[in-house]
This record gives sequence, C-alpha cells and structure tokens, in this order.
Amino acid sequence: MMNQSSFVLSRNGSFRAENLGPNALAMIKNLCFTLFVVGVLVFTVIAATYQPEDPLFHPSSKITTFLTSNSNATFKSDVGVVKTGEDFVASNQTAFATFINITDVDSVRGTTLPEDPDAVTQTETSECRVDDPVNCRDPDVFHLLMKSTIEKFQDIHFYRFGKPVAGDNASSCHMAWRFRPKEGKAAAFYKDYRSFALVRSDNCTLSVAGIGDYHSGAKARKRRGKGRGKNREKDKEVFEKVPAKVEENPISLPEVGETVDDALPAVESEGSFGRGKYLIYSGGGDRCKSMQQYLWSFMCMLGEAQYLNRTLVMDLNMCLSKMYTSSGQDEEGKDFRFYFDFEHLMDSASVLDQNQFWSDWGKWQKKDGLSLHLVEDFKVTPMKLADVKDTVVMRKFGAVEPDNYWYRVCEGETESVIERPWKMIWKSRRLLDIASAISSRMNWDFDAVHVERGEKAANKELWPNLDRDTSPEALLSALKYKIEDGRNLYIATNEPDTSFFDPLKDKYSTHFLDEYKDLWNSESDWYAEMTKLNNGNPVEFDGYMRISVDTEVFLRGKKQVETFNDLTKDCKDGVNTCTSAS
Repeated sequence: MMNQSSFVLSRNGSFRAENLGPNALAMIKNLCFTLFVVGVLVFTVIAATYQPEDPLFHPSSKITTFLTSNSNATFKSDVGVVKTGEDFVASNQTAFATFINITDVDSVRGTTLPEDPDAVTQTETSECRVDDPVNCRDPDVFHLLMKSTIEKFQDIHFYRFGKPVAGDNASSCHMAWRFRPKEGKAAAFYKDYRSFALVRSDNCTLSVAGIGDYHSGAKARKRRGKGRGKNREKDKEVFEKVPAKVEENPISLPEVGETVDDALPAVESEGSFGRGKYLIYSGGGDRCKSMQQYLWSFMCMLGEAQYLNRTLVMDLNMCLSKMYTSSGQDEEGKDFRFYFDFEHLMDSASVLDQNQFWSDWGKWQKKDGLSLHLVEDFKVTPMKLADVKDTVVMRKFGAVEPDNYWYRVCEGETESVIERPWKMIWKSRRLLDIASAISSRMNWDFDAVHVERGEKAANKELWPNLDRDTSPEALLSALKYKIEDGRNLYIATNEPDTSFFDPLKDKYSTHFLDEYKDLWNSESDWYAEMTKLNNGNPVEFDGYMRISVDTEVFLRGKKQVETFNDLTKDCKDGVNTCTSAS
C-alpha cells in the first residue's frame, strides 16, 4: 500500500526531483521581487514624510534649544542679539528669484515707459543743447541709469528698478531699486534710492558722471498709502518693459529701506470693540531681564493669543536690562518699536497697545456689559480657557520669581499645544537699515570677524584661552588662511578700545561700528524718525542697538569668522559647555 507521503509526491508533480532546481529559482525570483516592492514602498514613505534640516521648519523643541538652555526653564545671561523670525530663514530662500542683468536692460532699450505722456526720447527731439535740463522720464535715461548701476555695484543682485524722477537740479535724477547682496547670511530684501549726476557731451550724448551715497536719492523714495493688514497693497516700482523677474515670495522677508509705518492702530468703534475678544498679561518678573528672556516670554503670550483666537493687548513700554545700558542700571521708558518691527507684527497678528485698549475699555465696559475673566495661576492652561466667553482674559502674575515669568504658561503639557509664532517677530527695520548703510559704504564687498573679549577674556577660569586667542598676533595668524590680504575687514567686537586691533591694519582695511556714528547722531534720519516715534524726545543709540547692528553687519560679510567656532577652542558658555551649535 502506498503510504501518505508517497501519495502526495505522486499527486503533486511539482515536487519531483527533476523540478526542484527550477522551483527553487522561481522562489528566489519571487522573493527578490517582493523585497524590491517593499523597498520601493519604504523609500516612498520616507521621501514623502522627510523634512529637510531647515531651521525655519524646526519643531518648537529645536527652536527652544537653539535660543536657550531648556533645562528647568532657566535663562543664561547673554548680551548677544536675540534671534527673531527672519533668522530662521536660510539666506538662499530667495534663490528662486532671478535678478535683472545688463542683457535685460539692453533687450528693452528704445521702448517707452508705460503710461508716461511726458517721456520723449532724444531721437524725437529736433534740436539739443548741452545745457538742456535732463528729462529723467526719458526711457533712454532710465536705461542709462539702470546700466550704470548694474555695472558699478557688482556685488549685489538687482530685482526691481523704480522709475527715475527729477533730482535736486537740472542735471540730476533720483532712482530706487530693490536688491540683495550676492553673498552673506542675512535673509532680506533691501531698497536703495540714489542721486545720479548726468552730463551731456557736445553731441548731446548723456553719461553718468557720478552716483551718490546710500539713500541719497530721497525723491525716489515712495511713501506707502495708509491701510493695514495682510492684504495691504504695497508700492510696485517695476519698469513693466523689463521682464518680471520676481515672483511672489512664499516666505515673507523684511524689506529693508522701505518707509516704516509703525504708528499705533486705532481701537475699533463702539460696536466692534464689544464684539472682540482679548488677552492681557499683567505684571510678572520678565521686566528688565535679558532680551532673550523677554522675547521668549512674549512669544508664549502671543502664541496663547493665537491659540485662543484673541487679540493680544500688549504693553509697548519696555525696561532695558542694565546689561545693555551705558549707565549700568536698568532703564525704563523704552519702546518695543525701538528694537522690533511692530508694523510687521500688526500685519501678521491681531495686537493692540495696552494704553489705547484701557482707554476704550473705560468708555464701553459698563455701557455694553463687557466682562473680564481673571486668571492668577500660570498652571491654568490655555486649553482650559478655550471656552471662556468673557470679553477679556487677563492673566495676572505675582511677585515671586520664577513662578511669575510669562513663559511658565507654555511649559508642561502646554508646550506641545502652543506654537511660538516666530515668523511674526522681526528686528527693527530702522536698525537693519543702519547695517545696510554700513555695508553699502564698503560696497557690500567685505569680510567680517567677530571678536568677543570683555569679561569673558578676563575670566581665565571659564575661558582659559580666549584672551590669548583673540590677541592681535593670534588674530593675524588665524585670519591668514581665511581672509585675503588687503580686504575690507569689519570687526564686530565688544572690545571698547579699537586701537587694540591696530596691528591688523598692516594686512587689512579694518572697519568698526563707531566709524559710522553719523548714521545715528542728531543729524541722521534714524535720530529724526526715532525722536518723532518717541513723542519728540531723543532716543539713545543704546547697547542693545549697538549689538544688533554690529551683528547684522557681520552677517552681511562675504566671509564670517566667529570667535567660538573659528578663533578659539574655548566654549561660548565656559569650560565643558561646548556643543555642536556653540
């Protein structure tokens, strides 16, 4: 009798001995194909979910680490310039925009400016005299100015040119343009407007005799109309016959050099004021602390307002920590707008000035029955306040530190819920404009070195090598293979005596912040604008402003050499604190 095993073998011919080889080969092929399909699926999932290591898109925990130590929510005293939204945007984010070059200008030569009835080309003029006034609206004049500008400033990319206007005399024109430096880490667009001196030869050919300094062509500086909000129409200064080179920027960037409009917004009318919902933080221990702590707490408050869909009622009055003041004392009476871009904040979020708010609250609170919900414990999470119907939610902070710090609201379980909206806060464009002016005076063709000394260099316990590593001799040795001889070298430093760096003058053309005091002295545009902003009272160019401008010029250098990354092996925060980001 045939047993069971022999019966199975006889019924299933595929298991015959002569078929074992082909069957095994087929099984291997099927296995390989299955592995290939699985691999493709895994790769597809990874590719679809992978996010590049761009700091703009870092999760909040990484930004927390980037800004400060996250251990037990304490802050180190650091007088460096605070990171703001534009610092999380990589400088190459504007690479999508194609710049205007000489060939673009030549390709449209001879065309007429659109909607310009006064434009008359020289070829249409029957006669010409050498002393005839220059018609700045002549398209040929416009082409001449554009071409001369592109040829002169070879270290920047041009994205827009404004239509020229008549200058200070009959042989002068003013023209504006939008640009970015070819190199440097700062992510922004810039606007310059300059005066052009033109001369006419015996055969009436015009040429550019000279181009004025940064922002010398004030008549080409357009003023934006009133109105506020994300959809506000901004000036378009594009010559329409030049190919449209700039698409709408998907990532909002500062436009340095534009007119700043940071006047306080009017509180809404009676009806709409009562229908609004507001969030206020009152008191707290963040006052007069470092700018890092202030901003970290402020962004928590702004994040909660966004989460609750409420208008943030903020106090624009700030106290500047003594670490930034020349007096060595905490100084009250500073304005948020001195240091940050309030116009951008108003365009990005719903915010109101506290003084304005309370004035209108007093008018309508009793009449309209407006209510206030008081919260005196930071442990009451925003999630528990989401259903509060009262007109105002007020968080009141006590006197005991650190439990009265605003940022405590965003700790614990709230950390994963509240997102700090970094893109809404930028540095003051007035300060950035000073940095741009300094860069412009070096024709945007300079390298930069940051030399941190001061108290750190004197403290040999925490920074045993810093003093020696930042001496003139050590600097010359370190820069030898980093910066070419003869280059413009901007030195950003907290060393008060700049003559300390005199030995570097033998190899480089050295520049320091204090060489440019005219940009913020009593005769400057910055001084006039700040005095007007401060109700007619002069504003000091304080220590934090100096640090901010010094840092921004450093970032605009073609090459940047940093103290703790390039000059010394000491750690930024002292012995045994080095990290990959130090």
